[in-house]
Amino acid sequence: MIASFIKKIVGSRNDRQLKKMGRIVKEINGLEDQFIALTDDELKAKTAGFRERYKQGETLDDLLPEAFALVREAGKRVMGMRHFDVQMIGGITLHDGRIAEMRTGEGKTLVGTLPVYLNALSEKGVHVVTVNDYLAARDANWMRPLYEFLGMSVGIIVPQQEPEEKKQAYAADITYGTNNEFGFDYLRDNMAFRKEDKVQRGLNFAVVDEVDSILIDEARTPLIISGPAEDSSSLYRHMNKIAPLLKRQIEENEGEQGNRGHYTLDEKTRQVELTEEGHQFIEEVLQKDGLLPEGESLYLAQNLNLLHHVNAALKAHVLFTRNVEYIVQNNEVMLVDEHTGRAMPGRRLSEGLHQALEAKENLPIQAESQTLASTTFQNYFRNYTTLSGMTGTADTEAYEFQQIYGLEVVVIPTHKPMLRQDHNDLVYLTIHEKFDAIIADIKETVKKGSPILVGTASIEASELLSGALKKSGISHQVLNAKYHEKEAEIIAQAGKPGAVTIATNMAGRGTDIILGGNWEAEVNKLDHSSDEQVNKIKEKWQQSHKQVLESGGLHIIGTERHESRRIDNQLRGRSGRQGDPGSSRFYLSLEDSLMRIFASDRVKNFMKALGMEKGEAIEHSMVTNAIEKAQKKVEGRNFDIRKQLLEYDDVASDQRRVIYEQRDELLEADDVSSSIEAMREEVVNHLVSTFVPCQSLEEQWDISGLESQLRKDLNEDLPIQSWLDDDDKLDDQGLHKRVLDSVIDSYKAKEELSGSEALRSFEKHILLRILDDKWKEHLATMDHLRQGIHLRGYAQKNPKQEYKREAFNLFQQMLDDIRFDTIKMLSLVRVQQDDQTEELERRRREDIARRMQYGHDQAKLLHNGDESHSGEAAESAVQPFVREGRKVGRNEPCPCGSGKKYKHCHGKIQ
Repeated sequence: MIASFIKKIVGSRNDRQLKKMGRIVKEINGLEDQFIALTDDELKAKTAGFRERYKQGETLDDLLPEAFALVREAGKRVMGMRHFDVQMIGGITLHDGRIAEMRTGEGKTLVGTLPVYLNALSEKGVHVVTVNDYLAARDANWMRPLYEFLGMSVGIIVPQQEPEEKKQAYAADITYGTNNEFGFDYLRDNMAFRKEDKVQRGLNFAVVDEVDSILIDEARTPLIISGPAEDSSSLYRHMNKIAPLLKRQIEENEGEQGNRGHYTLDEKTRQVELTEEGHQFIEEVLQKDGLLPEGESLYLAQNLNLLHHVNAALKAHVLFTRNVEYIVQNNEVMLVDEHTGRAMPGRRLSEGLHQALEAKENLPIQAESQTLASTTFQNYFRNYTTLSGMTGTADTEAYEFQQIYGLEVVVIPTHKPMLRQDHNDLVYLTIHEKFDAIIADIKETVKKGSPILVGTASIEASELLSGALKKSGISHQVLNAKYHEKEAEIIAQAGKPGAVTIATNMAGRGTDIILGGNWEAEVNKLDHSSDEQVNKIKEKWQQSHKQVLESGGLHIIGTERHESRRIDNQLRGRSGRQGDPGSSRFYLSLEDSLMRIFASDRVKNFMKALGMEKGEAIEHSMVTNAIEKAQKKVEGRNFDIRKQLLEYDDVASDQRRVIYEQRDELLEADDVSSSIEAMREEVVNHLVSTFVPCQSLEEQWDISGLESQLRKDLNEDLPIQSWLDDDDKLDDQGLHKRVLDSVIDSYKAKEELSGSEALRSFEKHILLRILDDKWKEHLATMDHLRQGIHLRGYAQKNPKQEYKREAFNLFQQMLDDIRFDTIKMLSLVRVQQDDQTEELERRRREDIARRMQYGHDQAKLLHNGDESHSGEAAESAVQPFVREGRKVGRNEPCPCGSGKKYKHCHGKIQ
């Protein structure tokens, strides 16, 4: 009561905000005469002047009154439209990074020009985000003359656009596009291999049109770029033929040269490794089959893919036995749980092993879909320095906008008073009775000459109603959200006298229904329009417009209540634009899903107790309150779901930010050798500490294990035991230093052999590649963790806290793996020429681009319909590199000058 009294005295927060902005509007209005007096050239010159003042230290807030006055005057001269005072208030709201709730028909597209122009002065880019490609192109081309008059460039981003075109669109002062395309470009940029491949230039200022649709309705639909983890099915089948030819090396015959096999098997650790003879044998077979160029080594960087497939095939044949580790059922390889002995359908092995098993059993090879990058709209849009939005219905979701995005909703007053009459809901017992009443209402309204827009909750309901209207002989148009251009065309003419249009909830947003129809759309249909034809169309429209106004304007019929009050308000908001008359009514039945699920039995019993006969309806406050309570309950539940999704994704978002920042630093750097040196020191120290713990007794040291591990992981054959025998004073710290020095010396020898430039380029390529691969694996692990984390609740643990803790540990492990795998790869692989690295990068870029699929996580969609942009996986043939220089023989002296045979030195890989 006290709060209500204070509100009456000082006004609501919204009133105070409007009053504050009203003072700025007065200042803008005071400048109008000054700008009217300027010539076109003088107006155009203002943009350069504003930019210079901004560079000199003035803020955009300082420039706002003059900039808005300039846009208003330019709008009058170029578009023939003057911004109203309430539109100026909307523009100020958007510039301040808030949401402007403006009723349908209040000119939101024109309002957007004010903050867009002002923020484009900073030359950091402005993004205007719409819900579909048609609206993006329409709004950009509609407002382009105004922007270009003021010296601003305009770009449009669309799907399947060439990267260079997209880059130019983002380089423009103002860029229009859909939320999906902006999000996918952000993810693609963070998968780029060169900084020049990135298209976006930072996320500065965004105006989101229909902000409730994008930030609320689509908040639960993650954007995902995925691709088959492996797509070389022919390569798997080929390697499957080679694997049975390989023979196991028996330990007792290890020393006998003639009896050495092609691979060793450690059954205890379930590890299998190729011997030198095995490598040599495979090289010969692959060269004979044309998969490996003549004289080419399997150890070269560009041939690691072949080595990966060989290892997968070998493991499939040696480590996995049918009906033990797996079974074949329904033409699929199913893994068997070693603890329960039960099949695990849907579970697949990683690193190409599952495909190798499918090749072994001669089954269809399934290309695995692996997440390459993902984000949610919630976290993507929070990356913008300033985010703002426009919609006709945001106030009911104001709490969520504030909680999730930190966005305040300001309700902007209408330019003219609202004349629409919103009638009470009519509630019937059955759907059939409700539909009979709707058709009767339509017939009566058509007789009066009023246009009708009927909103349905589903395509099924719209088709059902369409069938009933056909039986009654009522001509009508049916809208769904499949064809945006056709949709906009139909909705534009939905205001003609007696027109009946059926639309699903979201259909037709962004296009005004003009009473009497859209005469401009009819003129545009003419190939060559004469003045006489245009005048006739205008006269006809004026008659229709007057007829519709006299008949009461556009009549809105809702066939059922939506789960969200906001969607109902959107439907109502199509009528009564800019002071036009209109009316609305919702028809409900107890069989509607919302009433059936959420309305209490008390309501049903109450209606039956009234003794209602067939076809009778009820209007009662108790029923209305029950419906509103049901809607609030569903809204609250959906908000909790979206908030929970965000809390989980925030963990991934923090990690994503760290990885993307590191990736950007990598792309910017030409030389990453200092990072490599730091990684090498950390990896070597960790490796040595595993076998020689710090401050431990010499009896606790495992020297043979250390020597073996150094050979395996870093290609270092160090006589550590000899060092200790020769030097009694060599302690653990001295040993650490000596091993590190030896590893560094070997790497320097490699650098002298391959050249500094080639090695620097290769280091950057390897680090980027491993970072991307580990990040992909990490995303998959995080998905698995997320799916099962709720089970921790049964152990009296907080699933969210457990998820955060485990996600942190997984992230730390991933960073360790990146360091280790980078140093291991650089130690084992031989670099020959700089152009080989460039070719490797080029091929890798093309391969990923060819295999990428763009889409939403369908399991998390709120509505039906496939919104994904997917591309079929294309097989990539293995292309040979052209060798420059002679191949070094395996038994020849190593070119590094160590004195060892090449196969025991730089030609060794394990």
